[in-house]
Amino acid sequence: MGSGQVTDWQGKHVTVAGLGVSGVPAAKVLYARGAVVTVVNDGDDARAREQAAALEALGVTVRLGDGATLPAGTELIVTAPGWKPDKPLFRAARAAGIEIWGDVELAWRLRGPGAAPWLAVTGTNGKTTTVQMLASILKAAGLRTAAVGNIGVSLLDAVLGDEEYDVLAVELSSYQLHWAPSLRAHSAAVLNLAPDHLDWHGSMEAYARDKGRIYEGNRVACVYNVADKLTEELVREADVEEGCRAIGFTLGTPGPSQLGVVDGILVDRAFVENRQKNAQELAEVSDVNPPAPHNIANALAAAALARAFGVPPTAVRDGLRAFTPDAHRIAHVADVDGVAYIDDSKATNTHAAEASLASYESIVWIAGGLAKGATFDELVAKSAKRLRGAVLIGTDRALIREALARHAPEVPVVDLDRTDTGAMLAAVQEARRLAVEGDTVLLAPACASMDMFANYNQRGDAFAQAVRELGA
Repeated sequence: MGSGQVTDWQGKHVTVAGLGVSGVPAAKVLYARGAVVTVVNDGDDARAREQAAALEALGVTVRLGDGATLPAGTELIVTAPGWKPDKPLFRAARAAGIEIWGDVELAWRLRGPGAAPWLAVTGTNGKTTTVQMLASILKAAGLRTAAVGNIGVSLLDAVLGDEEYDVLAVELSSYQLHWAPSLRAHSAAVLNLAPDHLDWHGSMEAYARDKGRIYEGNRVACVYNVADKLTEELVREADVEEGCRAIGFTLGTPGPSQLGVVDGILVDRAFVENRQKNAQELAEVSDVNPPAPHNIANALAAAALARAFGVPPTAVRDGLRAFTPDAHRIAHVADVDGVAYIDDSKATNTHAAEASLASYESIVWIAGGLAKGATFDELVAKSAKRLRGAVLIGTDRALIREALARHAPEVPVVDLDRTDTGAMLAAVQEARRLAVEGDTVLLAPACASMDMFANYNQRGDAFAQAVRELGA
């Protein structure tokens, strides 16, 4: 199967692992190209049966409730990104010498001649915001583009749809990168690396290795975070094309081949003539929305990728000004009695919560949920001096309470032992009681939401609704 395009799918036996958002389109695309497609899926619920019926009506074979057995005659597996590498299906495939691709690999292989290059972004936190900023900058430069990938817009749709693009802004998760061996981006960025999804990857080393795959074969720029040595190490280890450059971004004054900040201005010392002496102004910090430190870092990474693609400085400024962040990302809900209420429900791990807490001086912190194996000592120790109080919710709140007792014993803590629908209102009321004028009440849970809510969006909505009730 090699690493080139696969032109002839006729009669090729392909097993698609998993239904859902990537499996169903993959099965349809492969079937339409003449492949003999079998979909295997662990679950056998109403939704799976509905998806299976639609595929079977086309002529695709679907096996529900058994994702472990390798179908006879399989020549290739295309997997949903979330399927863990140690699954029996994959063990059997590897033993038989059968290649395993993810949906990103499939999209990469199915691109037509002259297809749009990819500017790719990964990292533990900030991926979606950075990719959306990047797309906004590229659009401001008059380029036909879209933010695609892990962001919810299928890469298969982008690659195979009727719309023609000049360049794609692509968000990639560590799962997607694991299953994308032949992907070669024009330029790519790893924003940051912190322990996450270790249950899936098996170790921090394996997680970092999968993130680092994004740099393989880059043509113009490997963008790394100067403050995160791991990202720079991944650039060093990458096998890139001749002439590809390492480009750093920093919240400080940039050195040559870096983008950074000088006197409230985002500047470029990488894509300029005589970078030893010259710097190009790109935008003001106030053009970044919101101008929290970690979001300025996102803007610099997006700017670096856009500049690597040859975008003019004015487009960086105009694109950043035009960008509006998604809901539940350090979103200002309201001021009540001189206290700001900020919804960062998207801070579902300690690394994201740390960035959020670093954005404010005096905080009443609402935290807790599903810890996913995380520990909170480092987060609490780094943020202790900013905390005026803490209100803890959710299944694993005791882990945060114990970290607070160890590293911030003087901070008052309210432990809310309830998971009903009124719990968030109670949390907001307790936070109001602890806060004084000038404080920030910050929902930055550092945990997943599924113990109490359907997702982080619903959790953020509940917080915003509770704040509105306070204001009323």
